[in-house]
Amino acid sequence: MFLPKYPDSPTPPPAHTHTPAEPAPVRRSLPSVSIDNKTIATVIVGGVVLTALLAAVAVTAISVAVAAVVLRSLLREQYRR
Repeated sequence: MFLPKYPDSPTPPPAHTHTPAEPAPVRRSLPSVSIDNKTIATVIVGGVVLTALLAAVAVTAISVAVAAVVLRSLLREQYRR
């Protein structure tokens, strides 16, 4: 009663089967890279410096925005008088 109804004729198999004309190219491995402690230290120091610079720029932008809002409100009050 609740069984699915399948089509009477099944789907025919594909007429063309793909056969590669040339063999697959051989993958060459990349040359090994030696990583020493100086390289790791340089990368870490560089990351810390860049993060500090980004934080400094963000703090400067926020302080300039706050100063602009304060000056705007002071000038607005001066023109109202």
